[in-house]
Amino acid sequence: MTQRHTAHEHGAGHTPESHEHGGRHGASRRHGRRYYLSDIPLEDALERYFAALGDALGGALGGSADGAGALGRTAAEVVPLNRARGRVTAAPVWAKISSPHYDAAAMDGIAVRSAQTVGATETSPLRLAVGSDALWVDTGDPMPDGYDAVIMVEVVHEVAGDATDGGDAVEIQAPAAPYQHVRPLGEDIVATELVLAENHTLRPVDLGACAAAGLAELPVRRKPSVAVIPTGNELVQAGSALNPGDIIEFNSLVLSGMVDEWGGSATVLPPIADDYDALLDGVRSAAGQHDIVLVNAGSSAGSEDYTARVIETLGELVVHGAAIRPGHPVALGFAGDTPILGIPGYPVSAALTCELFVKPLIERKLGVPAAVRRTVRAAITRKTLSPMGEDEFLRVRLGRVGDKLVASPVERGAGVIMSLVRADGIVKIPRFSEGLDAGAEVGVELLRPEEAIDDTVVVIGSHDMTVDLLASHVRRGRSSMTMASSNVGSMGGLLALARGEAHMAGSHLLDENTGEYNISYIRRFLKGRAVVVVNMAQRIQGLILPRGNPKGIETLRDLTRDGLTFLNRQRGSGTRLLLDYKLGELGIEPDDIRGYDREEYTHLAVAAAVAGGRADVGLGILSAANAMGLDFVPLLSEQYDMVIPREHYESERVQFALATMRSAEFKAAVDGMGGYDTSSTGRVIAEIG
Repeated sequence: MTQRHTAHEHGAGHTPESHEHGGRHGASRRHGRRYYLSDIPLEDALERYFAALGDALGGALGGSADGAGALGRTAAEVVPLNRARGRVTAAPVWAKISSPHYDAAAMDGIAVRSAQTVGATETSPLRLAVGSDALWVDTGDPMPDGYDAVIMVEVVHEVAGDATDGGDAVEIQAPAAPYQHVRPLGEDIVATELVLAENHTLRPVDLGACAAAGLAELPVRRKPSVAVIPTGNELVQAGSALNPGDIIEFNSLVLSGMVDEWGGSATVLPPIADDYDALLDGVRSAAGQHDIVLVNAGSSAGSEDYTARVIETLGELVVHGAAIRPGHPVALGFAGDTPILGIPGYPVSAALTCELFVKPLIERKLGVPAAVRRTVRAAITRKTLSPMGEDEFLRVRLGRVGDKLVASPVERGAGVIMSLVRADGIVKIPRFSEGLDAGAEVGVELLRPEEAIDDTVVVIGSHDMTVDLLASHVRRGRSSMTMASSNVGSMGGLLALARGEAHMAGSHLLDENTGEYNISYIRRFLKGRAVVVVNMAQRIQGLILPRGNPKGIETLRDLTRDGLTFLNRQRGSGTRLLLDYKLGELGIEPDDIRGYDREEYTHLAVAAAVAGGRADVGLGILSAANAMGLDFVPLLSEQYDMVIPREHYESERVQFALATMRSAEFKAAVDGMGGYDTSSTGRVIAEIG
């Protein structure tokens, strides 16, 4: 495997996703040894790896027998009950005592001898002497010797000082059956009975049952210990001052957290520089102290795959490259009884490969069945191309629009950690498919509960920072509700509404003939639909420039100057249409602008490209320039609206979102970003159809 790409895989992943694979025949060479990436199908990679670890994959990934070896279950340890929740029992759990361990009153009332109560009726009450025939008891009290029933206090009539001996007496109006309102010894648990089976994951109720059975501690599987080794010369810790080329090391937070959630015990070791001998020593030491070792990336100066070489030196490299996207450069091997995995450095690749290959290892070592997420059917909201020959795991946002569940793809880059944050589910695109057509029905593996997805407002269309801000304010006002947005441009949003895939669409489409925003496009693309148009804000569009505007760019005409690189928005976006309209007014041909065909999907992405030096100028909104600390040349003010079909406009969720939009708190937050006029925010601009 070549790791030309993985010198930048450890953290933020600034390189495009295609580089994550390093090419189908990528290779590296040192001391005459060449490493190639394979394209082993996922199922074959799993089967090969588990077979090599000493246990054929077979069916479920959680039934290995006890014993030594890389797949043997971890040894037992005894822990107190208050530390056992979530652990896995290492042996059957037997009751030490019965529960209750005595005959106990189940009600407040009087304990009686049932045989003495025969004949009591409403018309002929039976009088019992307190102290000899009846004894007062409270719930949970031991039953007095010789007494076998309890009569509830509610049906007992006290007769003070009227017993034959002059003491207190009571009257009852019905006989008591034997063991009436009595919890007999062992009613819940009988001493020596099985409380919990082996390989049971302990819940709070299980711990209560164990305590009731007289147990103070339990034998549980030792958590598989997993070493996480970050590697790379460029890594710095979060909060450090950053220089160009520095990459914040955050993958260890993600990977160790996932390991802990799956029942393992992760230890993040100090980062190791890109040095073969240092990595060899570090992995050898970790393998001697841990059950599993994860090496996160492991490249040197972008040219040498040290991880694969280390695994081969210490043991066996079984799989080197799997036909999955993202995560192609995974390395799977072992040394002795310790699995060693080379995890790709891009965060999305790292998370996916850990879930596919590390999670089954932990489940096998704990002896628990593989956890299976719920799968639902949904309609994909836009055409999605996928490379042939690889299983692609596409993250999506979900929402229910009418009676249809829709899935909107989130950004796909292997280095985009926010795709992990935003995703509601994962769609697996099979390796022999070229992708998905818009509207195609797909299976989605859920990452959050379906009921939470049902409380989601789906927004598809043009990007604006106010949409993200509104989502935050909506969540603040109602914690169960989510706004899921997908940025496909204004026209893409209207088409999504036409297909019934969104509740609302952000749009700022200028009609060149009338100077009016959105209305003519709505009539064209949503013909016959009843639609409400609500203003989100007036906003300023202009040229986003590096701080200090070093090239002195002032107007759109400057975009044609030699040596300037422009960054455009995607086709179908309102910003792209606005640019084309203005260029036409000025008589400028797109071919006259270097970079006209380079596209981004959001204003923030344009601003980030300018801030990073990938472009000298881009067209976008002032708030995006402000967010990145950039200069800005305003060109014009435009209208940004929400287009909402009438049937969704009247729904409770959309009305809550609109009420939040109209709030003084939200408007003040928008004004604080700069570049917006909120005087019309929340106002109905038009009702069509």
